Amino acid sequence: MTQVLRAAAIHTGKQILLNGWIAIADGRVTAIGTEDIDPIYADAQVTELEGTMVPGYVDIHCHGGGGGAFGGSGEDALAAARTALRTHLNHGTTTMVASLVTGAIDQVAESVRTLGPLVDAGEIAGIHLEGPWLSLKHKGAHAPELLKAPTPEDIATIFDAHPGAVKMVTIAPELEGGIDAVRNFVARGAIAAVGHSDVDYDGAAEAIDAGANNVTHLFNAMNSIHHRIPGPIIKFLDDERITVELIADGVHLHPGIVKHAAETAGRGRTIFVTDSMDATDMSDGDYMLGSLEVSVLDGVARLKSNGSIAGSTLTMERAVQFAVAEAGLEFEDALAAATTTPAAALGRTDIGNLEVGARADVVVLDPSLNVTKVYRGGELAVER
Repeated sequence: MTQVLRAAAIHTGKQILLNGWIAIADGRVTAIGTEDIDPIYADAQVTELEGTMVPGYVDIHCHGGGGGAFGGSGEDALAAARTALRTHLNHGTTTMVASLVTGAIDQVAESVRTLGPLVDAGEIAGIHLEGPWLSLKHKGAHAPELLKAPTPEDIATIFDAHPGAVKMVTIAPELEGGIDAVRNFVARGAIAAVGHSDVDYDGAAEAIDAGANNVTHLFNAMNSIHHRIPGPIIKFLDDERITVELIADGVHLHPGIVKHAAETAGRGRTIFVTDSMDATDMSDGDYMLGSLEVSVLDGVARLKSNGSIAGSTLTMERAVQFAVAEAGLEFEDALAAATTTPAAALGRTDIGNLEVGARADVVVLDPSLNVTKVYRGGELAVER
């Protein structure tokens, strides 16, 4: 059955429609328009929405939420994953890449094997490996004893656990075999993301030349900018071949840095991610991130061992609000960083927009950019 959603404004990802409408059938957008609804939809169910319609948010770097984390094996792991998905769906995220923290190779492979069917079913858009091929110097919240250099054998063990499930890998390309690993990931159809790395300016250029096309949480867990030793950040911001992730929460990045980085990289290269953990939408307290103990106070997650930031409790809803209200970005730029740009990084044209043919993932926002309704595949999933 065809339904029509109508609102005072629709941001489709390519255009802004005032007094606009979209028609939906079989979970897809079949038509868009403004003013009078096309007469062919005279018998369709029409829903008048209060607020602004935007595409569903796309988060390509998230570890969990609502008490559930991505990882592990068996039915408990699937239940935890679905808890995390539901938590972020409540905040407008209709497409999620499940991020795994560093683990032993066999453990990571087992998690890929467990979550793979969720990728096949479209519940998650893929799996992101954040570790174990990371720099010890910039390990962040990753178990140091499990970090190692990549080998073709270990890469194959994880990727082949469920072919096609791994969509992104964070790597420190300066590790032995790191550049070859970047080429390996890209050849397998995955995003090669530079992160948790001690790479310098020239090393960043080498990684990009090898095919690296994303940066894991820019500024965090990498060398900073110095006027004589520029480090990798300047290269990442300048090079048109690579997208950059920003954790727009005011904890990982100052509002001014979010604004500067987003405006420097531009609308088509800036990606908002949450990097959130299972404590998202939960109370303060003690949690686990992989094998590491984490304490959450006032919504800020830190390792109990040394106080390092350990992921976040951010949602995409809050990231967009922060970017606009506190960092001063234009709404259209913030929206693109949460929708069309991460979708494009995944090579997807059916998500992150509300153009004809796209999956009917719709978020309705009030004037304060609070999420009031969420449709996924044309079905009302959240009403707040």
